[in-house]
Amino acid sequence: MPIMNALVSFVRAQGGELAVHAYEHLSLTVISLGIATVIGLPLGVWLTRRPSLSASVLALASVLQTVPSLALLGILIPLTGIGRTPAIIALLLYALLPIVRNTVVGVGQVDPAVREAAVAMGMKDGQLIAKVELPLALPVIFAGVRTATVVGVGVATLAALVGAGGLGVYIFRGISLADTSLVLTGAVPAALLALVLDGALGLVERRLDRLFKPALLAFAALLLLAALRSCAPASSLKIAMPAEFMERKDGYAGLAAKYGLRAEVVEMDHGLMYRALADGRVDAAVGYSTDGEIARYGLSVLADDAHYFPPYWAAPIARSEVLAKHPELGAALDKLSGRINAAEMAAMNARVEHDHETPAAVAESFLRSAGVAPGPPRRGDPADVVIGSKIFAEQYVLAELLAEVVETYTPLRVKLTTGLGGTKICFDALRRGDIDVYPEYTGTGLFAILGETNATDTTADAVYQRVRREFAARYAVTWLSPFGFENTYAVIVRADDGAHRISDLLERQK
Repeated sequence: MPIMNALVSFVRAQGGELAVHAYEHLSLTVISLGIATVIGLPLGVWLTRRPSLSASVLALASVLQTVPSLALLGILIPLTGIGRTPAIIALLLYALLPIVRNTVVGVGQVDPAVREAAVAMGMKDGQLIAKVELPLALPVIFAGVRTATVVGVGVATLAALVGAGGLGVYIFRGISLADTSLVLTGAVPAALLALVLDGALGLVERRLDRLFKPALLAFAALLLLAALRSCAPASSLKIAMPAEFMERKDGYAGLAAKYGLRAEVVEMDHGLMYRALADGRVDAAVGYSTDGEIARYGLSVLADDAHYFPPYWAAPIARSEVLAKHPELGAALDKLSGRINAAEMAAMNARVEHDHETPAAVAESFLRSAGVAPGPPRRGDPADVVIGSKIFAEQYVLAELLAEVVETYTPLRVKLTTGLGGTKICFDALRRGDIDVYPEYTGTGLFAILGETNATDTTADAVYQRVRREFAARYAVTWLSPFGFENTYAVIVRADDGAHRISDLLERQK
């Protein structure tokens, strides 16, 4: 019930936004399905006249169907950029196979005697197709279209990762924050949309003569609305950001209010947004100040001249119970206290993200450069200490650093459980005892976990002491000494942009 109450409250508060994303989802599905039908139906009929090619073409379509949708979007981004175009192309490719295959099968199942009778009556091939084969094959063809529709609604949720919107926006926000009500806000309407479209196609199939023209007009109207929406004036300032930033208490809503921003927000995958910024498809991006992409793409971090972002000093946090059980653990983790500066962390991130080195190799290299000879790895179950991390490069590196100092300075056995997603997933895992230690950030602890909204003192030491005190009292979790660098959220632009402060972006708003 609490989940459903939260879901209902969110829908009431954000109904307008939900309607926009539902429309985006519907238009992506219908447009791609319409194009796939226009291509797939004639292609299927053509293949029935060329049996020697049929198997090869269907095999190729099957291969496209097996490519993971996220991988396909990643392949398309360099060719088409971000937004609706790669999403529609991906959905189109996924819809082709069931439509083409069912057309071939449906036409192929027409009774040869019926076909011979039509030819004997003097029908040309085009007449045979239009008046005999397609009408008889229609149930099978419609089954393919309906299958493609349901698949398309599901795959369209991934469009959110490339800035194309849709109901997947809520799903990925919810996953990032482990917020089930947000996940359901996207998943439930998507499921209902699939059922409604499937039912509508079934109705059209049963009453084709009467409903074909109205359905065609409705589809044309939807295409027109999509075109008008894409041409509608939007803010001249376009900012990309990961889904989690939209829902955080220290996220976009507060940033926009603090600076008076009125930007067009493009939610997308963290890694893809930097490429979009470098290519000029967005004007700015919200990322982390130590991200390796900043140097790789020649980007620049804008000064937070209104002092919106709190300090985000990185530090390991651990269950107090585990530290009491293994006193040597805290001493080992503190070996990294003050040892990593922001430039060093950014360089390590770049080595993982762009030079494709493993986090373990990067961590070992850093320790050796700092005069520490890492001990032999003691990994696996049963483990004395489980070290976790979130799902980005910096966290992987920090988790490896923590594991290696534990193995170097203690006899404890270590297990790594990395890639746990957003903040809430990691912290909930820590409180349940699924992990014992993970790297966290003081600002995240204050705003995202403690839920602070009116902190009066956000200096670095004040925030650290506040989270240290509150976490120990509320959660029996201990903040250990910071690593020495701050990884704050940051607004990032191209180096030749001309802006130096976040407030400089206000001049570009309509």
